[in-house]
Amino acid sequence: MTATSRGATESSVIASFHLIRYARADAMRYMAFDRPVLRRTGGLPFWRLLGTGRGRSMSLGADLRRWALFAVWDGERALEEFLARSPVAGRWRDEAEESWHVRLAPLGSRGRWGGRDPFASAVPAAKPAGGPVAVLTRASIRPRRLAAFYRSVPGVDLDLRRQDGCLASIGVGEWPLARQATFSLWEDDAAIARFAYRGDAHRTVIDRVRGEDWYSEELFARFVPYGSEGTWDGRDPLRPGGAE
Repeated sequence: MTATSRGATESSVIASFHLIRYARADAMRYMAFDRPVLRRTGGLPFWRLLGTGRGRSMSLGADLRRWALFAVWDGERALEEFLARSPVAGRWRDEAEESWHVRLAPLGSRGRWGGRDPFASAVPAAKPAGGPVAVLTRASIRPRRLAAFYRSVPGVDLDLRRQDGCLASIGVGEWPLARQATFSLWEDDAAIARFAYRGDAHRTVIDRVRGEDWYSEELFARFVPYGSEGTWDGRDPLRPGGAE
């Protein structure tokens, strides 16, 4: 994984996203095995192991062969040490059918995840003009709002598929149904704005989220993605010609 930083320094807080596809559906066991290892990992103040949905968005169906890790690191060195020495990263190399990894320099965030602000100590990166942006959205959905939330997913998914500026996206989650997130890559800030403010379905959902109090907790974060390695559904969406 190339460590060329776009606005991040070796000592600054960075994040990473890792998408791993295994050959067998029983890879679910790693969700249990990896937790104690990650808890003991130095320089890793925040992490979440995540299941993934099928396709590009949140859905009621899970892909039992594909799993993700979102992590926040105390600088590049901590991530490098994990990738070089952790048995978790070693298994990714040895057993994964496909994997994709990206480093993320935080641009800004709002909200909390599990009662915490994962980026409280992060200094916002200096974003170059133009260029790709990664977005993480995460929410804990109130039980009484689950039906309304999942009824809204197909319309937002259609909006997303119509956006030429979306390079890739995936629905991920900690718990089935109620704790959901989306990780997405965009050509630039303008592409994000087009989706957020011009997609009818997405605007409607945002209005209902606020008006009907769908979430008990939420987080929105933007990053400069850099140092990507591997493939996501057969390609690296951050490389020229790699968009879906």
